[in-house]
Amino acid sequence: MRAVTWVSGLMMVALAGTAAAETSTQLVGDELPQITAWRHDIHQHPELSNREFRTSKIVAAQLTKLGFQVRTGIAHTGVVGILKGGKPGPKLAIRADMDALPVTEQVDVPFASKVTATYQGKKVGVMHACGHDSHTAMTLGLATILAKLRPNLPGQVMLIFQPSEEGAPRGEQGGAPLMVKQGVFGDFKPDAIFGMHVVSSLPVGIVGVRAGGVMASSDTFRIVVHGRQSHGATPWKGIDPIVTAAEIVTSAQTIVSRQLDINRNPAVVTFGVFDGGQRFNIVPDSAELQGTVRAFDEDMRKQALTSLKNIAEHVAAANGATVETQIPLGDSNPVNYNDPALTARVRASIEEVLGKDHVIESPRWTASEDFPHFARSIHVPSVYFFVGATPKGVDPATAPSNHSPHFFLDEGALRVGTVSMLQASLDYLGYQDR
Repeated sequence: MRAVTWVSGLMMVALAGTAAAETSTQLVGDELPQITAWRHDIHQHPELSNREFRTSKIVAAQLTKLGFQVRTGIAHTGVVGILKGGKPGPKLAIRADMDALPVTEQVDVPFASKVTATYQGKKVGVMHACGHDSHTAMTLGLATILAKLRPNLPGQVMLIFQPSEEGAPRGEQGGAPLMVKQGVFGDFKPDAIFGMHVVSSLPVGIVGVRAGGVMASSDTFRIVVHGRQSHGATPWKGIDPIVTAAEIVTSAQTIVSRQLDINRNPAVVTFGVFDGGQRFNIVPDSAELQGTVRAFDEDMRKQALTSLKNIAEHVAAANGATVETQIPLGDSNPVNYNDPALTARVRASIEEVLGKDHVIESPRWTASEDFPHFARSIHVPSVYFFVGATPKGVDPATAPSNHSPHFFLDEGALRVGTVSMLQASLDYLGYQDR
């Protein structure tokens, strides 16, 4: 066993492993300049959700050049490439997202975005503030390496370049749910699906992997309480929807604190909108609540949503009001669940190529992802892991987070993420370097 040391970005990382791991390290090293160039180009030309026209053309052209069977136009701008190996074996899908955010970049790098676009009727800056540019670049690098290994590669690999992970524009559909709806797996059903995400919460050189629920489900809700208007001086002549809505907000706090078994997993019920009334001395006809429910377990998710609906209806009835509920409202994401057995295999592969000291059990993250729609739609296992992006010397706890205009990716993450995904993929497919 030989230790291989490399320096990239602002951090030195020791890579140790078998000959297979050393092969992966060398292959990624050979492609790293091109991966970095892709990342710079895509970062400098970001595109909002469902508008990834330039990015998808770059992806499709490169996959075609490499000999992939390419399909475009799925979910507006999605691209899928399939590579058939030279030997029989399993089928693996790997997903990368391509869209940017309506954020004005405030990072001083030579390839910073100067792009503007229209978002919800307003002119906004556009930035890859969540690192999807790196996901696309790393997966194109992975495609290049797999194409080189094709004669000895067992099985088949599907690369899914997904638009609109951040959510489709108002009035549109998009993302993983639309790709599934439009038959992304119509002619190719993988046996497993992998995904990864760069995060500021980990330092560069570290990969986080966790079995079970790793990212929360996300459900939005809307509750409209209907009362009866009256003068504020004589509230007994009306039915107060504001007081009723306030009681719903307060009572809903017992869902997590008193109804869910939080020994199993955490959960969150958050109200983000409380809208009611026009004037200080008028009891209005109605009040509206909106919010989100997050959970790491599907049964707890269903219980929380059911409890919220029950609370809204019964509190309203107790106050003589009526209630209109949309629970969930739509655009829900299920729990991002890592299959335990497959996660153990993937973690072993990443440890082989990075060394055990550079792989941790990632904490749960109450953010959500539409990635789990893929695996759930065809009932196959999936694994999703996190790649550290914060430079050495910067505390990840205080580093600008994903979605921040100051989000900064140490490009050492490009090597770490690509080599981790490559080794996990080759091991899953049963590749042997001979």
